[in-house]
Amino acid sequence: MYSKLKQYIPEERIKKDEPMSNHTTFRIGGPVGFMVLPQSILEVQQVLQLCRQEGYPVFVFGLGSNLLVSDRGFSGAAIKLGNHLKSSYISGDEIFAEAGIRLSELSKKAAASGLSGLEFAEGIPGSLGGAVVMNAGAYGGEIKDVLVEILAMDPDGNLITLAVSDLKLGYRSSILQNTDLIVLSALLKLKPDQQTEIKARMKEFAKSRREKQPLEYPSAGSTFKRPEGVYVGPLLEQMGLKGFSIGGAQVSVKHAGFIVNTGNATARDVMQLIRYIQKKARDEHGVELESEIRIIGQID
Repeated sequence: MYSKLKQYIPEERIKKDEPMSNHTTFRIGGPVGFMVLPQSILEVQQVLQLCRQEGYPVFVFGLGSNLLVSDRGFSGAAIKLGNHLKSSYISGDEIFAEAGIRLSELSKKAAASGLSGLEFAEGIPGSLGGAVVMNAGAYGGEIKDVLVEILAMDPDGNLITLAVSDLKLGYRSSILQNTDLIVLSALLKLKPDQQTEIKARMKEFAKSRREKQPLEYPSAGSTFKRPEGVYVGPLLEQMGLKGFSIGGAQVSVKHAGFIVNTGNATARDVMQLIRYIQKKARDEHGVELESEIRIIGQID
């Protein structure tokens, strides 16, 4: 497989037996057979088609901010778009950007051009592609508020343009979560505003994030989607789970809505803690908590 991948990708951008713990914000995950770092849409297309022809398992990810990867890893290829497929340009009040750009970087570029609408993304560690798939949001803003359309690729390598209305974006949801489509780029439409005003809002959001979120520990961000009428952090706190640990995975003492890696957590620790919380919430409050985290590989 390595010799075939080298037909399309220079070998310095192919990593064999690469630990996923180096590529997820959780700092958890065993090795993948090959990690491929494409720098163009054509390269993504070629690698996907090769894997499909060879029957070789493959998954695509951005910056690993919403991933929990098995301790055993993944015996296939991982295509990492984050920090590689990351071109962007601004025209008037529109921004075109490739899926691998860091969302927080994009928000800073928008601010520097006097464009408002991405302030909420200040400090979000994920990529634009991941943000579209999850309809990422914070502080009253969401990707769906500024998204116009995306360019996506199907498993056969065909390119498809989808308007925002096609994506059925809802609270931390989109049709992309239930398909094999890969987000390659997005077109966003923002609103002109004073740079000083935009940056002041971003500064306030950054301050709030530092004060309320456990940024000092590796995590995958907020662990659970918010059920209607329920705030997850206070619910877990009410159940006495703040600081509760299984192995190295802990319900954050700073914000109970986050599960953090205190230093040596395994994917199994995190998964057991998620299941424990879900059962307790169901048994004691009749609340179904759905995890926001994408699972890769088999976790016992």
